[in-house]
Amino acid sequence: MADAPSTPVDRVVTIPNVLSVLRLAGVPLFLYLLLGPRADGWALVVLVAGGFSDWLDGKLARMLGQYSRLGALLDPAVDRLYILAALIALGVREVVPWWVVVVLVGRDLVLGLCLPVLRRRGYGPFVVTYAGKAATFQLLYAFPLLLVGQGSGWFAELALPFGYAFAGWGVALYLWSGLLYLTQFVLALRTPAVVAAQARDPEATTAR
Repeated sequence: MADAPSTPVDRVVTIPNVLSVLRLAGVPLFLYLLLGPRADGWALVVLVAGGFSDWLDGKLARMLGQYSRLGALLDPAVDRLYILAALIALGVREVVPWWVVVVLVGRDLVLGLCLPVLRRRGYGPFVVTYAGKAATFQLLYAFPLLLVGQGSGWFAELALPFGYAFAGWGVALYLWSGLLYLTQFVLALRTPAVVAAQARDPEATTAR
């Protein structure tokens, strides 16, 4: 679990955070385009713009030194919302089976229920793993290909199997990363709460 940073990172209004909020605003638009007019082309534009802004806000955070706790929480949350929106839309449109939607959403719900327990024991959110990042990228690559595959022509026929391939690897990695996060959770539960709090704040004492 991530310890509290030693430098002040409580800033809210930063350029990366503004980009993350704009990306968050694109989630309902993305879902509407997929389920309302089924304007897959515009939905892809929103998804690509969201992916570019995701890369850009991370780049700017490093260049400008504008890290923040809000950004650390908001950035992965928006990624998951895009995945959730795409899963629901593709499930409704019968592009992916509903059991895949249930399994992936259930994974996030289980991990979400772990967070309050971690906070009570003095920990921050889960440390992001490379498997988790790879799973997110795989799924975000899969969804555009699956959408393109719903069209006609040679490109759609080519995109569909690649979309399912990315989706298969993405689902497997998403579940594997979930097991890794649950391992972090179990290890945290085995650590006494006082020790966990002192790990975050070396000056903390039992009296506190």
